[in-house]
Amino acid sequence: MNTRHRKAALVFIFITVLLDMLALGITIPVLPKLILGFRGGDSARAAAVYGAFGTIFAAMQFFFAPILGAVSDRFGRRPAILLSNFGLGLDYILMAMAPSLAWLFVGRTISGICAASFSVPSAYIADVTTPEKRAAGYGMIGAAFGLGFVIGPAFGGLLGDLNPRLPFWVAAGLSLANAVYGLFILPESHPREKRSRFEWSKANPVGSLKLLRKYPGVLSVAVVIMFFYLAHEVLPSMWVLYTDYRFHWDTRMVGLTLAAVGVFSAIVQGGLIRIGVARMGERNALLFGLLCGAISFAIYGLAATPAIFYLGIPLGAMWGFAGPSAQAIMSQRVDPAEQGRLQGALAGMRGITGMIGPTAFTSIFAWSIGPRLAHPIPGAPFLLATALLLAAFAVAWFSARPIPKA
Repeated sequence: MNTRHRKAALVFIFITVLLDMLALGITIPVLPKLILGFRGGDSARAAAVYGAFGTIFAAMQFFFAPILGAVSDRFGRRPAILLSNFGLGLDYILMAMAPSLAWLFVGRTISGICAASFSVPSAYIADVTTPEKRAAGYGMIGAAFGLGFVIGPAFGGLLGDLNPRLPFWVAAGLSLANAVYGLFILPESHPREKRSRFEWSKANPVGSLKLLRKYPGVLSVAVVIMFFYLAHEVLPSMWVLYTDYRFHWDTRMVGLTLAAVGVFSAIVQGGLIRIGVARMGERNALLFGLLCGAISFAIYGLAATPAIFYLGIPLGAMWGFAGPSAQAIMSQRVDPAEQGRLQGALAGMRGITGMIGPTAFTSIFAWSIGPRLAHPIPGAPFLLATALLLAAFAVAWFSARPIPKA
């Protein structure tokens, strides 16, 4: 692939991830309301069902991300990405027309399967970038995630006011348009001579995780990413509950602060990472990001006033240096023919943390403000996330050092 085609491919990957995140983000504000409607307005029952929806989505990521990663290693990145886009588009139509809670649950299950291919664009980045530019490529994907989650929920909230099912129709249109766009624009990045055989023994979650032990220095960096993913779960799980308890923020204030998080994240992921990694190197950028994230979570957990809490937002955005740097280090240590399996394994790890994190952090929060404590500690979940990132920092200090070549 020449330089011009490589740049066009990177632009498409940015657009496809952005549109996927927009489609996913658009449905976030209205899915709970649809569930509430099916449960006759009973908030307690609706909350339990919504938790089940979150668990099944993460479980599908865990089981199917390794399969789709292995499929992309065998048949190419392009078919996996396009099939995912078409699948998501048709699934959003199913959810828009769902006549019952059971059908809505089926739609959420399918969306978890199709969204498991979000790991494939990362493998695509590894195919078309040189090792020294790989972290910047992953940062570009992070910027698309950030922008999608800034614009998507806000747009979805406006559409949901008109009709709670309208956001699903718009999400379907975005995904199908993205698939058609890719059908004509997206080139294949994984040449036939570098493709590996598809084996079910490697395409299951356990088999994919074995890849992390196959190459020197990969498993230890995977531990860093595992802590990273688990700590990240505190944000979607606790942001609304914590700020409501501590600062009594209304929906508008929550939305504005989340938008600020997305904007700062997009700035860091979209531009600063490329400059920072080029100057610091992947290892130092990883350590810098983990330390910034730990300090940010400590500020969130200890903040006595909203003004102090705000300070954690731009600092937390600098945490964005960690993920792309860790991915770049791992991708450089894995054979090009197995980049899809690597990204599938990482997505599987994210599925594990997605199943564990929300329950763990909300349970700790309930305990920390409960009657058993003489003095409530509402920031306990964020302080736990701080400890996780400090542990990741300690592991990364040793594991991210360059491996001498034989």
